[in-house]
Amino acid sequence: MPRRHIRVTAAAEAPLRAALRALRTELGVPEGFPPDVLAEAERAAHEPTLPTYDATDIPLFTIDPPTSTDLDQAMHLGHSPTGYRVRYAIADVATFVAPGSALDAETHRRVTTLYFPDGKSPLHPPALSEGVASLLPGQTCPAVLWTIDLDRDGRVHTTDVRRALVRSRAKLDYEGVQKQIDTRTAEEPLALLKDIGRLREQLEIERGGISLNVPEQEIIQSDHTYALAYRAPRPVEGWNAQISLLTGMAAAELMLAYGTGVLRTLPAAPDGAVGRLRRTARALRIDWPHHVSYAQLIRSLDPKRSRHAAFLQECTTLLRGAGYTVFRGGRTPVITTHSAVAAPYAHCTAPLRRLVDRYATELCLAAAADAVPPEWVLAALDDVPGQMAEGTRRASAVERACLDIVEAALLKDQVGEVFDGTVVDVQEREPAVGTVQLESPAVVARIEGAGRLPLGERLRVRLTQADPGAGAGAPKVLFAPA
Repeated sequence: MPRRHIRVTAAAEAPLRAALRALRTELGVPEGFPPDVLAEAERAAHEPTLPTYDATDIPLFTIDPPTSTDLDQAMHLGHSPTGYRVRYAIADVATFVAPGSALDAETHRRVTTLYFPDGKSPLHPPALSEGVASLLPGQTCPAVLWTIDLDRDGRVHTTDVRRALVRSRAKLDYEGVQKQIDTRTAEEPLALLKDIGRLREQLEIERGGISLNVPEQEIIQSDHTYALAYRAPRPVEGWNAQISLLTGMAAAELMLAYGTGVLRTLPAAPDGAVGRLRRTARALRIDWPHHVSYAQLIRSLDPKRSRHAAFLQECTTLLRGAGYTVFRGGRTPVITTHSAVAAPYAHCTAPLRRLVDRYATELCLAAAADAVPPEWVLAALDDVPGQMAEGTRRASAVERACLDIVEAALLKDQVGEVFDGTVVDVQEREPAVGTVQLESPAVVARIEGAGRLPLGERLRVRLTQADPGAGAGAPKVLFAPA
């Protein structure tokens, strides 16, 4: 799911800011980097060991939200003798992080970048993540360059990965790219994103993969005000995601053939979870014949329809068992696939923001060169899945808690008022407790009634609580049927 880039410029002592400070304390989020870590980052920024292969002639471009400065990926798309050529440059974090250093230890403590409405807690010091390691336009920097040739149907023909010097030419954003493609004003390397993206989406359908098109709850900041809105992803975001998925799948295949690696895995959903989804579909009056697969059903739904959006939101529960699987010495793990991708898959395209990508990348480089992996990779590899599990849990908690706090801050003066909403979730063991999605403002919050809540039905609801400073475990926003 795309990162939510959110910013709030409320007064320093506003309830929102106070609640966000309390959240950082509650979750143990570091406020800054220790002096020795900052000093190491500065030295690394000024004394990098640069690769000898020069690929600065490739006119790469990035596609990110407009305010992003930690740019992990840059691409160039073209034709090849077999069909298409995807060049995908990934920030080379290992160039700047010395194994066993204070900076290395700090990244293992942080694990992921955490995003807040009023800033972020980055995985790496800004001198690296927003400076010399970021694929900013006009900046020559080290990268790990993937070259993936596809056939005319979008299937992988050959894969190459190596360290290289690169230079991005342009920093593009999703809205602008979508407009260029829709108006047919995009130059070929950008226009091909639609062609390749749609081919890869068709292959995803053929292999049974699933991309959930769930409307996102997003915090929007303008001048000194902020609001909540629902936003459906643009088509270009899906095409861009397919390039990242393509690279992650190529990385997994490289590591599996090599015999050592770290995969992002997700077991098939247990029968009980699928059975619950079928009951939810019936409650939402969504026709799901037994001969229709889960993937087919998902692709038939319209996220603009409230009942369908509610069901798609419930489908995200099947993704909660995802984890990381390490294997060595040619011993193939029991589970090699990510069931939503419907293929082996690895995280390797966001090393500025996620620890595991640095390790997967080094293993891919070793596999491509038929070389022995660095000792620092092998020594730490077994600990990475546990560290990533904790970091992912913390990142999810931050995102949900930030939304809860902003919702409460927006609604704190409206307790007792009545709103239009839709019940999008009902707890199986407590059918009087669930989740309501308001039409306006774009709030998703807990609802508690006296009897069974009507799943999928529109409902008038009364706001009974809105407290951005509510303690851990207590709902910050609470509704009841009106």
